[in-house]
Amino acid sequence: MKNCTLGNETDNSLISNAFGFLRFPLNFQPYSSDADWVITGVPFDMATSGRAGTRHGPGAIRQISTNLAWEGHRWPWHFDMRERLKIVDCGDLVFNFGDAQDMSDKLQAHTEKLLAAGKRCLTFGGDHFVTLPLLRAHAKHFGKMALVHFDAHTDTYANGSKFDHGTMFYHAPNEGLIDPQHSVQIGIRTEHDTNNGFTVLDAAQVNDRGVDDLVAQIKEIVGSLPVYLTFDIDCLDPAFAPGTGTPVVGGLTTDKALKMLRALQPLNIVGMDLVEVSPAYDQSDITALAGATIALDMLYLQAAKK
Repeated sequence: MKNCTLGNETDNSLISNAFGFLRFPLNFQPYSSDADWVITGVPFDMATSGRAGTRHGPGAIRQISTNLAWEGHRWPWHFDMRERLKIVDCGDLVFNFGDAQDMSDKLQAHTEKLLAAGKRCLTFGGDHFVTLPLLRAHAKHFGKMALVHFDAHTDTYANGSKFDHGTMFYHAPNEGLIDPQHSVQIGIRTEHDTNNGFTVLDAAQVNDRGVDDLVAQIKEIVGSLPVYLTFDIDCLDPAFAPGTGTPVVGGLTTDKALKMLRALQPLNIVGMDLVEVSPAYDQSDITALAGATIALDMLYLQAAKK
């Protein structure tokens, strides 16, 4: 918070020169804060295989979130999230520009420190590779987890480089971070390995089936494991999210995605991220708005447990 000087008087309550998600004041000491959930941006897109630009995603999500920062409860929830959860936004991860290994190491260390301090993490990408160091940190704290993954792509491809946003969920099971038998991938509509243990709910069946039916299956697959929730914005059809690096037609509507997310409330979700918003390709900020709205409902999921 920057002081605002009016004549000889200083009023700390009138103006801020920087704000975070939903106009939360930025907090650069998140480890010692009283926050339940900490938001971190990761402006990284060196692992992108399509169009670059997701390094600007965290800023776009924060900027458009001012449209969602109204006082009171958000429809269709019947309470104000801010009365149940303490949330801080600690800004963007700082790493050596152009050094993917440095980003990965620093993001994992930052997340491990937050988890050790009793915080939970909501992270804004950046490209989807950022989920791998996040999973490494969460697995150290929670053990092997289930993955609930919204995406157009499975990201289980073995033929990518060390830093590739299509390989995270090939490496994560091999490193023992997640259990594919208890993990589900939602909205997929690209070629993928059907024999790697993951349950894939492709976009065609998700669009045709009811939410209650889908979520009942997801709950059965996940079981009692702690859950890491990751949402790639390209899970949505490009009509609802054009601003992303690898758009694929035939995806989910924002309505279907939000209804499914809200129904995941009973799951033991221990970490979350929202990735792949690329504002350079956005139209009227609709992708950033979709991302910010999804992130807000992710937080409402947690607040509903209180």
